Amino acid sequence: MVLACLALAACRRENAAPPADARADSAAPAEIAAPGDSRPVLLFLGTSLTAGLGVEPDSAYPAVLQRRVDSLQLAWRVQNGGVSGETSAGLLRRLPWLLQGRLAIVVIETGANDGLRGLDVDSTRANIEAIISQVRAHDSLTEIVLVGMQAPPNMGPRFTRGFAAVYGDVARREHLALIPFLLERVGGVDSLNQNDGIHPNPAGHRIVADNVWRVIGPMIRSRQSEVGARAARPTP
Repeated sequence: MVLACLALAACRRENAAPPADARADSAAPAEIAAPGDSRPVLLFLGTSLTAGLGVEPDSAYPAVLQRRVDSLQLAWRVQNGGVSGETSAGLLRRLPWLLQGRLAIVVIETGANDGLRGLDVDSTRANIEAIISQVRAHDSLTEIVLVGMQAPPNMGPRFTRGFAAVYGDVARREHLALIPFLLERVGGVDSLNQNDGIHPNPAGHRIVADNVWRVIGPMIRSRQSEVGARAARPTP
């Protein structure tokens, strides 16, 4: 629970800037594929933990994962769609900018700022469900991974219990893979975080990448095997 709350605290400093909600309409797509790039896409949606606040872009965990798939000779393209300070409502509003082309896997890390601000739990749940619905409407073959979040204890036990239950409930009902805690083995470890004690440093992002890979790695390998099997079939 202590570590989970650190994941939420990661957004405290973000809230000093204008809310991401106010910037959503001007947000650009994460990355646009070059013409002819047919690699399956792994898209990460998230807050500063995904955006890589305080580190170079190539040190954020999505970039670390891109290097991993490259080293394994898995032809995938990783997109980082993280925005610091964003609520689930903000992500929902900018989602059309991100849903471009075929998306093989979408990882949704959202709601941390909802919990910090004490926003209505039912609204957070509805936003997450709407995000999932829009991703599926864009491409019914997209696999979706949900990242669980926890609200800080000062919001009161009723709120924190209700907020935490959203992610497991939605993942079960929607049949999604769930990453229980992004900052496992990183949260609270001084040597793996920046001076604020909250945001991972490059070493911390490498461990976060390991945490994510435990869930998405088998999914990527399965997709890769399916592609290879189809290519090997004789033409009728």
